[in-house]
Amino acid sequence: MNKKILFQKIIFFSVLLILASILSSCVSAPKDTSSKIELNDAEAILSSMSTEQKVAQLFIITPEQLTKSCVKSVPRRYYKDFEKCPVGGFILFYKNIKNPKQLKKFTSRLKNVSVVPPILAVDEEGGRVARLARSKHFSLPKYNSMQAVGETGLSQNAFSAGQTIGGYLYDYGFDLDFAPVCDVNTNPENIVIGDRAFGSDPVLVSEMSGAFLNGLHSKGIKGCLKHFPGHGDTKGDTHLDYVSVIKDWEELKTCELIPFVDNLKQADCVMVAHVTCLAIDDEVPASLSCELITAKLRQELDYQGVIVTDGLNMGAIEKNYGSGEACVLAFEAGNDILLMPNDFNAAYKAVLSAVQSNRISMSRLDQSVLRILKLKGF
Repeated sequence: MNKKILFQKIIFFSVLLILASILSSCVSAPKDTSSKIELNDAEAILSSMSTEQKVAQLFIITPEQLTKSCVKSVPRRYYKDFEKCPVGGFILFYKNIKNPKQLKKFTSRLKNVSVVPPILAVDEEGGRVARLARSKHFSLPKYNSMQAVGETGLSQNAFSAGQTIGGYLYDYGFDLDFAPVCDVNTNPENIVIGDRAFGSDPVLVSEMSGAFLNGLHSKGIKGCLKHFPGHGDTKGDTHLDYVSVIKDWEELKTCELIPFVDNLKQADCVMVAHVTCLAIDDEVPASLSCELITAKLRQELDYQGVIVTDGLNMGAIEKNYGSGEACVLAFEAGNDILLMPNDFNAAYKAVLSAVQSNRISMSRLDQSVLRILKLKGF
């Protein structure tokens, strides 16, 4: 058994009996459950959760979104911040990372801040997006770009990159890498994807992405196919504001969708971009589109794994929707994990209110939380 998963299960068993007493503020006590809960039984864990705890599980945020100050450790004064909202996971950035010793201690303590251990995620694509490898405090293998890996034409090089990155992420306590980039870089004016992609040939990108993901898996790290339905044929940057795609669904199938479709069966999760697909759903970005997420990705492509939004603090969302309504819309559209809303407190309250008012059904909430628990290894 994976040592990390075993450790998570031991932690869960040891603190289950005091669940009601350690949670306060934004969560209420869990319902009474049987004293004989199987540790690998996600359904049993789900049944032990209150509505507030379930809603908290939907979010992956930065630690600062709970502590309100930059965090590189978990001192005792922060325990109450983490305990009161046991979120589904944390994503770490350069500001959270000081040196190897600090990072290992930090991730170890973060694993213990709530009853169901949080997912620890990072953007470590290789190339210019690599939070650990690009830090001057770490002596880790560096890659010029995934485009350079793609240019070799050898999928074993992509596997090796995933294996190398997965190896050191596992050593430093991470669970999930928001990689590989499955975008097909077909637009030379693209300012946000570029050499982050393996190339401009969808078949090559598909093979490389799958190999990279297999490399991560070989080291016990989960991966995320991004940015569905494709961010490669765009000019703008959704970090800044609205970005559109003009291709219709059939056209996307011949290019942008190929790396996703080919790798969905082995995907741990899929990240949805904030691009607006004008020919499919011109009302909202893909990340808020029921047509693209539920009708296309879930139903037509038959993907049953975890779906996560791109960062909800990005300009394409925050400038046009605000944190609360954006998260409700994103969840209604079919996402399971809501990544980094700009105002976590407002977002949490908005989703909880939507559940309590039956705008979001309990069965829909349970579906997502169950997927998240299974992603965590339960």
